[in-house]
Formats: sequence, structure tokens, C-alpha cells
Amino acid sequence: MGLSLEKERERVAGLRAFDLAYASCSRLAGIDEAGRGPLAGPVVAAAVIPDPAAEILYVNDSKKLSEKRREMLYPEITEKCLAFGIGIVPPERIDAINILQATYEAMRAAVAQLCPAPDLLLNDAVTIPGIPFRQIPVIKGDAKSFAIAAASILAKVTRDRIMLELDSRYPGYGFAAHKGYGTAAHIEALRRLGPSPVHRRTFIKNFF
Repeated sequence: MGLSLEKERERVAGLRAFDLAYASCSRLAGIDEAGRGPLAGPVVAAAVIPDPAAEILYVNDSKKLSEKRREMLYPEITEKCLAFGIGIVPPERIDAINILQATYEAMRAAVAQLCPAPDLLLNDAVTIPGIPFRQIPVIKGDAKSFAIAAASILAKVTRDRIMLELDSRYPGYGFAAHKGYGTAAHIEALRRLGPSPVHRRTFIKNFF
């Protein structure tokens, strides 16, 4: 048990070390999103300024964590970080401006909530237009940077919770199970029931 915990501390220290390369920036924020690919629901972005003095173990790319682990980490990250923000852009807005622009919009909304403001953004693979802060895109950043990984967890948990709520409002589509992604069961339900108000019309047009 002790050895396993020590290995986890070493792994997290590696993520922290990536961020420490920018140690001259006292308020480094990580940015990531969840929900670019699904057929339904919003796109969600999160921004996190971690506290360098606070230990949080098991932070990782959200896709590599179980739902239970993500839910456990969510309150720990939000309580121990210096600041966080979450931006949510609904499906009708995605249809109006396209998913890339909607993702940028969600990211800008998340960053705008950070108080104190960041002096550097580490983004998972993108450069966000219209941001007044220095930013660095990091390919596969959620697997390299502690700050980006923490943001990926907040974004994923927030979006999953939204999809669970939408499942109760629009039963029959299976949103709780597939979170809006285009699984065979989801596509079958979509063809059988027709689109719900939270489906992205520009994403589902080829299924009819």
C-alpha cells in the first residue's frame, strides 16, 4: 500500500514538474473541455489554477479515470485550487456557430471566472481566440500537465452530471449511459424517437 502510494506521488510529481517549467508564472491555469464529439448536450470547458502547495493525488487525464474517481476528485480539486471556472455552451449555440467556436466560447467563459486572473494558460492542444492572457497549447496536455488534467476532470464531471439530468428530462435516449455520444443504442433511439430539444441538429442530420 505504501509503495503504491509512493508511486502515485511520483506520478503526480511528474505532472507537477511539467507545470513547474513555467514556475515564473505564479498563477498558471490549465484549460480543457468535454463534449466536442457527442450528438447531444452541451460542450463544457473548465479552467483551473492549482495551488502548488496543496497535494491532490490521482489527478490524471479524465478519460483514464473511473467515474467514481472523477467524482471523488471534483470536490477536492475545487476546494484546494486557487481558482476555477466552468463554461457551458448549449446545443443550439453549437448548431449556430459550430463546435470549434462553441468550444472556444466555453473556454473563454471558464477563464473569465478565474479570480485571481491567470498570468499563463496551458491549453489542451488549442489556442483560444480573444483571450488577453499568454497561452501555450500542449498536445495531449491532459496527460502531461497537472493543471490541464485537473481541468479535464472538472469539465468531464460537470458535463456528465448535466447528461444525467437530461436523461430524466428526455427518457428513452439513454443519455445517462452514453452521455450523448453516438453509440449504436443512441442512434437507434434517435431514429425511433426523433431528435430531442438537446440534440445537435448539425451533428445528427446524416441519420435521417
